[in-house]
Amino acid sequence: MPVLLRPAVRVLGPLVFALPGCLVACASAQPPPPPPTDTVPVQVDAARDELAALAAAAQDRHLVAQYVYSRSGQPDRTVVFTSANDGSWRVDVPGGALGGTVDISLAATADGLFQCALPSPGRVEPASCVRVGERDEPLPRRLDPRVQHPLTDWLDVLTDRRAPLAVAPAGAPEGLTGTCYSVDSTSASLNAPLDVGIYCYDQDGTPTGVRTGTGTLRLAGTPGPPPAAVQLAGPVTDGEALGTAAPPTPTPDPSDSPSAGTP
Repeated sequence: MPVLLRPAVRVLGPLVFALPGCLVACASAQPPPPPPTDTVPVQVDAARDELAALAAAAQDRHLVAQYVYSRSGQPDRTVVFTSANDGSWRVDVPGGALGGTVDISLAATADGLFQCALPSPGRVEPASCVRVGERDEPLPRRLDPRVQHPLTDWLDVLTDRRAPLAVAPAGAPEGLTGTCYSVDSTSASLNAPLDVGIYCYDQDGTPTGVRTGTGTLRLAGTPGPPPAAVQLAGPVTDGEALGTAAPPTPTPDPSDSPSAGTP
């Protein structure tokens, strides 16, 4: 029996000594561990915090600024935004009513929310204003040109961490400047709290541009100092506010035809 054990000892000896080397080599060939799974959420939270801080600065930023509003199939328009020191605001929107034929001004003051019709190619009367609601009430959809929202009430949404939004850093679209973020809605509701798109700001909170499905708003030039309070474009009347839709085409009166009355 001792003679039979000696070959086994010779065979097992090299295997025992080779095993640690194999373990080292095999361990070094294993793939590196995956990155921590919380990296992306941390980046998303950081972007949300950064955008909320810029939007809050925009709420405190009082100025007079001009923006170029571009929309596919329409000529560029210059929108004037005024944010006064007392918190009132006014946005002048060329072609903001009656299918683009009438210029309007929207203003929010301590007395409420107003729409003012301005003298324009589709309206020769002097400027006049109509009260359309309380200061913080949403503008009825039929009256809403939507151009004013990124500069006014959508800032409240961007600063609200409870709002159903997904925010990520984004490059500035062509023609826009500033620090930009992609904003999407995570709500399944059809009534999203704002239009999804790219929102851009200067470091002092000045909105420098917004690109959404309704068009692009681009800061034009350096903003000027704000007034103490905004002034309505005209006197307040009991008239009707103007809708954004074009008025219906009048039906021709057959009696006006040159052939009318011809036997």
